Amino acid sequence: MPVTTADKRATFRKLHEKGCFIIPNPFDVGSAIALQQLGFKALASTSAGFAWTIGKADNRVTVDEACDHLSALCASVDIPVNADYEGGFAIKPEDVATNVARAVKTGVAGLSIEDRTGDRERPLFETNLAVERIKAARKAIDADNSGVLLTVRCEGFLVGVANLAVVLDRLQAYSEAGADCIYAPGIKTQEEITAVVKQAHPKPVNLLIGASGLSLKQAEDLGVRRISVGGSLARSAWGGFMKAAKQMAEQGTFGELANGYPGGELNKMFS
Repeated sequence: MPVTTADKRATFRKLHEKGCFIIPNPFDVGSAIALQQLGFKALASTSAGFAWTIGKADNRVTVDEACDHLSALCASVDIPVNADYEGGFAIKPEDVATNVARAVKTGVAGLSIEDRTGDRERPLFETNLAVERIKAARKAIDADNSGVLLTVRCEGFLVGVANLAVVLDRLQAYSEAGADCIYAPGIKTQEEITAVVKQAHPKPVNLLIGASGLSLKQAEDLGVRRISVGGSLARSAWGGFMKAAKQMAEQGTFGELANGYPGGELNKMFS
């Protein structure tokens, strides 16, 4: 039987009940299909990774582009997709609600809303406004009993507000506003991770891990429920591309092309 959107959403919620799982971030349909074939149980979009595929910088994608991308990802795989939905592509709570309702219709099993403003002078939304934005997202998700899982992100450690006490206070407020999953990208030490897990309990915590981060087992031992990698897979793909392209442009040689993934294997994967 075909896997329905309701099936994916139920599966996604089940994954958050115990243990720890990796939710890698594809940047297009091909990478989503590849990750499913590798056995991952769920995926998460990456705002940066997708933006680069259409020649834009991160945080420059429109809500129309994001929703089209999410629809394509969800239609391409039989596993749940969580949306990196930035700040809801709006400031006012009512506008966030409108855009979240659009995201729900793409078929996502979950979505995240962050509290960064994009303003270097005031990098985070004022707490009361941030809370109202989350309440609006929660209301939009629940309007048709969609079952979409709401992840709420405090971006403090990514925007220069690396004050754990401030982040913990915000996460508590966001949890009370209706978050299903808690996320503080940028935390790295065991002490920071443990503090966030404790603050979020009994709600699950998503941890962003890069190349030098903890292992799956180490994160699980700290109480983390979900691990994502943000734009890291996209950067890895671009790393190979740029290395080979620069060699051709600067040296007129082609040796780096030998490091590409076999075309036959790619054809087999997508057949």
